[in-house]
Amino acid sequence: MRYEEMTIEGRNAVLEAFRSGKTIDKLFVLDGCQDGIVNTIKREARKSDTIVNYVSKERLDQMSATGHHQGVIASAAAYAYSTVEEILAGAREKGEDPFLFLLDNIEDPHNLGAIIRTANLAGAHGVIIPKRRAAGLTASVARASAGALNYTPVAKVTNLASVIEDLKKEGLWFVCADMGGETMYSLRLTGPIGLVIGNEGEGVGRLVRERCDFTASIPTAGDIDSLNASVAAGVLAFEIVRQRKYGEL
Repeated sequence: MRYEEMTIEGRNAVLEAFRSGKTIDKLFVLDGCQDGIVNTIKREARKSDTIVNYVSKERLDQMSATGHHQGVIASAAAYAYSTVEEILAGAREKGEDPFLFLLDNIEDPHNLGAIIRTANLAGAHGVIIPKRRAAGLTASVARASAGALNYTPVAKVTNLASVIEDLKKEGLWFVCADMGGETMYSLRLTGPIGLVIGNEGEGVGRLVRERCDFTASIPTAGDIDSLNASVAAGVLAFEIVRQRKYGEL
């Protein structure tokens, strides 16, 4: 399956994308530009809660494929986002305890796509990502997911820590991947659960980690200190699958 790159350049094209309801992940605007149509575009971005990045002309020139960006470039999602409520509703429809992936600071599109693929194969009901410091549902992510984006909903939220607090009220509890945590084999990973994964460099952010109920580590025997984020997600996810299906032991 082929996926088109979803970069939109030029003032009229970007404005039309917003007004047609296309999902825009990020908007890049020439720093200091106060042109009338650019201000209109920024208002449309605020309506849809799209992140606006103010960048230099040199940065826009580097990003531009056409050379005619007119001070505005939009990065559009290749797939529409779901909501957290829709993900929970999907679990209820299946009569299953919710199983969610929450990703903090996963900025590499190949890692994000691979994790979405893992989430699908593990039977997770959805993936939640933050709006900032995260890859969006680009064509590269779609390719890396190997089709999983057609089946696994992804929600994008403003504040991951707040979403965790809200989901705890729905009965979920959360386990955070952290090499300093308890070994995953000693933890009870059943029931309504959210698996929280950070990137291999910085891990899960402090505010998100503090809201998790447990931290889980993966036993290793090598000479390096961490796994790739998508690999760690897979190992922990299938320990959750094993316990959900066969029990803790």
